[in-house]
Amino acid sequence: MDNMFTVLPMSQAISLSAGEVYTGKITIVNPADATTDFQYKIDVSPYGVDGESYDANLSTETTRTQIANWIEISEPTGTLKPNETREVEYTIKVPENSPAGGQYAAITVMSNDDSAVEEGGAAVKNVFEMASLIYASIAGETNHDGKIEENNIPGFVLSEPITVTSKFTNNGNIHEAATIKLEVTDFMTGAKIFPADDNADENTNTYTELIMPETTRLLSRDINNLPLIGVVNVKQTIYYNGDVSIEEQNVIICPIWFMAAVAVVIGGIIALIVRKIVKRRKERTI
Repeated sequence: MDNMFTVLPMSQAISLSAGEVYTGKITIVNPADATTDFQYKIDVSPYGVDGESYDANLSTETTRTQIANWIEISEPTGTLKPNETREVEYTIKVPENSPAGGQYAAITVMSNDDSAVEEGGAAVKNVFEMASLIYASIAGETNHDGKIEENNIPGFVLSEPITVTSKFTNNGNIHEAATIKLEVTDFMTGAKIFPADDNADENTNTYTELIMPETTRLLSRDINNLPLIGVVNVKQTIYYNGDVSIEEQNVIICPIWFMAAVAVVIGGIIALIVRKIVKRRKERTI
């Protein structure tokens, strides 16, 4: 690919008031190893999510995406040479009658190059797109109504990773932060597996995700670098909307090949016992 550009920041959380005029900026980077100039155009789309997996929806307009119509881009098109960076300002003009709570939009940056390249006998435009997501809080009456629906750790896996899950609902009118902390230790020795380094940053095993209003979100995380066979203790602590949920589970890691080997050994032992019983019965009948 000729241009794998970057847009920063990936998301912005801002607080606004009705009637306010807010100025922010995004940064577009054309990397040093780019082979061509990057011609871009900037647009603004509503931002929402579909389903519990939070598939991005940049087309459906709702009462929570009105902010997409309030944003103006100062320079919606431009060109960047390799290793060039540009800051682009945007302005949000919040209406006097704007509703309180969350408003969400995506400032999208895409290639604006009309040239095409030949791929497999067909002309294909060299088009890429990235976005900076806007999470805005409009001052006024906010309703914080969310809860932790699930905190789940499996008790048995055939091999790594161990996948832990959590589920959240948000029935309020503003996005909420869910913070999840993971700790993994060896069941037999108590040695730390994750995070393995005692001097690791306290945020190494902690991550935060936003839960959009009027949605349910399912989060999952894979835990790797585990013993091939054994038992580990996994602890998942969740903080959300003033509530805390702690789940702790001893997880057995037992690969299929190990179970097959055990089955063969047990089968051999049973066969040996049966042979001895049959032999004894034959000896008694003689």
